[in-house]
Order: sequence, then structure tokens, then C-alpha cells
Amino acid sequence: MQSTSTNKEMSSKFMVSAPGKVILCGEHASVYNKPAIAAAIAPRSYLLVAPSEDPRAIVLDFRDIGLNHAWDMDALPWDHDALLPANRSSYVNTLDTSLLQAILPHASTVSNNLPEAQRKIHIRSAAAFLYLFMSLGLRDGPGSVYTLRSFVPVGAGLGSSASVCVCWSAALLLQNGTVARPDAGLDTMCAKGHVEAISNWAFLGERCIHGDPSGVDNAVSAGGDAVLFQRNTPEPPRITPILSLPKLPMLLIDTKQERSTEDQIKKVRANLCEGTERYLDDIEELTNSVLELISSGGFVGPDKIHAVRSLGDLMSQNHRLLALLGASHPRLERIIKLVDGAGIGWTKLTGAGGGGCTITLLNPDVTDETKQRLERQLNAEGYKLYKTSLGSKGVGFRDCSMVEGDPIGDMTEEFTADLEFKGIARGLKDWMFWRT
Repeated sequence: MQSTSTNKEMSSKFMVSAPGKVILCGEHASVYNKPAIAAAIAPRSYLLVAPSEDPRAIVLDFRDIGLNHAWDMDALPWDHDALLPANRSSYVNTLDTSLLQAILPHASTVSNNLPEAQRKIHIRSAAAFLYLFMSLGLRDGPGSVYTLRSFVPVGAGLGSSASVCVCWSAALLLQNGTVARPDAGLDTMCAKGHVEAISNWAFLGERCIHGDPSGVDNAVSAGGDAVLFQRNTPEPPRITPILSLPKLPMLLIDTKQERSTEDQIKKVRANLCEGTERYLDDIEELTNSVLELISSGGFVGPDKIHAVRSLGDLMSQNHRLLALLGASHPRLERIIKLVDGAGIGWTKLTGAGGGGCTITLLNPDVTDETKQRLERQLNAEGYKLYKTSLGSKGVGFRDCSMVEGDPIGDMTEEFTADLEFKGIARGLKDWMFWRT
């Protein structure tokens, strides 16, 4: 790892944040080198980095899942071959399974008092964090506390783990000097390289958690806006920014049905056979049609309603194909029945399926009364509805060295007890982003 020369010094206390995402078209097919379109959404994960009281300890405080653990830095397996300077330059290209195995005993010390199912989630999160910390952290560096808060629902198909891994990756790359602050006078090419480095390392964290993710979640969480993503195994994925994404109103509906992305990928793979593999090709055709439509400029002017309906039809077709691959769930199908029955718009699962969330493109003619009636019905059946739009900013940075002097402002309930998080509820106006 080579440090980046900057004209801005890193403070000992700073924050990074990264958005969740939805997949507009192409999930599951993207695992098999087919294109997918993903867009960043407003809900984000936030990571505060601050000095540890013990200079030789690192602390992971992931409050939203109840994970809090400290590790002695000197007890970690720093002498592993993968961490030798000669091996680190190309290390980002692949997950070193032997290093992961060396880390697992240290990750497995977390949350011994919890039920096994919850503890498994904590161990995977800790393993991903430690893998990134040992790959990017400084052996002789000062101890730090990494405090996470997230507004991205966990296990809902919205890229929550990717947004967390992007935060970890960005923080560690900033700490070791490989990535410079966004206000360090970077040109566009250099800033783009920094975002790509953050995304690539976050992908390895994702692999620690999910096994064989497509890479689209970390790409859009790091870069923001929307991307056309295509895996190109064994080469790096092709990621093309989509600058013409229309700002269309959407509904996110959470089934509250948890599932594992890794298990869903395995399930769909097991369902593939000679008769169903063609569905992957059909999804690829739909993705290309969606890209052509949103690049056409038809969402502005007199053709807008026709363009919205065309996009909605493509989304519905995508969902039907995913259902044929075994990616749906009765609670997902119930949402579609309710939305279709109310004439609200067009709905598909987003992400791995098997639960998680749906995304609904709103019918331009739908009334507020109809939407409110749907929301009441969804609440009565245990669903959670979020209003959002597509195309949020990607990974961001905030210098918190003077955060105690910030005006208090309005705070969301989740952060009122935490002085260090003051200012988040005011939006992203105090944040800096890499210009790509």
C-alpha cells in the first residue's frame, strides 16, 4: 500500500457514510456475468472513527445489531504471509481464504452470550471488519473505536452490509493514507481511483459476509447515483455510471422477512437447469431495455407518462422471471397483490429476494388518498413502507475534530444520546464527497 500525498491532514476523529441501494433490474443474473442496474437510495450507514482509550485496542461498536467488542491489536495474526509488504499490492484482487481462516478464531470471540443465529451474524460482521482492518490497518498504528449506526434495514435487500463495508473500507484507507480526503485538491481521475479502491476493498468485506456476492452493492454504495454493473470474472467488474437516471418517486416496502443473501444465491443456483438458464438471458434483455429507456430522455416532456408505464412494465416482467428462478416469497407476492389491486404502480423484489424489500414505481395518476389507504393496509399486515427516490450521493467524509462545537440542531431519536453524531439529521450539507 502506498500513501497518497495530500494537502489536508487527517484528524483523529472523523466520520464516513455510505448509502444503501436498490436494484432496478438484473439481480441474480448479475452473479452470472449479466448486467444489472443499481441505484443509491437515501438511507445511509454512518461510521464514526475516534481514538481508543487503550492505544493498543481496536473497538467495533455496531449498535444497531448489538455488537460491541474490543480486540488487542498485538494478539492479531499480523505475521500471516498475505500481510507481508511484497504481497499487499495485488491483495485487493482476491479474498485470501487462509487469512480469513486465521482471523476467524478472533472473530469468534464476540457475543458469546447470544443465541447462535444472532451470534453467527455478529461473527461474520466481525470477520469482515477484522479482514479489512488487518489488510489495511497499520500494525503499529494507534488504537481506534469504530462506531456504526445505520438507517439501512438489515437483511432487506437494500445493501446494508455493503454500505457498512464501504464505511469500513473508506475509514481504513483514509487512516493509512492510501485515500486522501475529498477536499485535498484531487483531480477527477484521482478521486475516481479513490472511490474504486474503497469499493474494491469493500467487496472483499462483502465476500467475508456473503460468500459470492455480485459486487454491485458495494459499487453503487461507494459511487452513488446509479450504475450499470457487469461482472467480468476473473477480470474486475465493468461499472458504468448512469447519468440520465430520472428522479422518479418510489416506494420501498419491507416484508420484515429476514433472509440470507448467500442462501438465496445458493437457492437460485440450485434451481438453475437447462430449462431455466434461459431466464437469465431474458433478464439480461430486460436490463438492456431498461437502460435504453432511461437513457432516451423520454421521462421529460409529453412522453413522461408513457415512459413511466414502459419502465413499470419492464420491472414487473423482471419480477416474474425472478419468481420463476425461485427468488420470491409469499410475503413479496402479497405486496404485489396489494399494490396491483390499488393501482398504485409497478412492483418487483429488489436484491436477493426470499423476503427483504420490494420497490414500487408509482403510477403518475395515483392519488394521495390511495397511497395512504395502501400504507394503512401494509401496516396492518406487518409491512413497513418507506418513500424514497433514486440516485443518492455515494461514500462521504466529514471531519469531526470540532464536532463538539457544532450547533445541536434537530436530531433523529436514534442519535440524541451521542454527541459525536450531532449534525447528521441536518442532511449531508456538512459532508464532502469525492468528485467522480
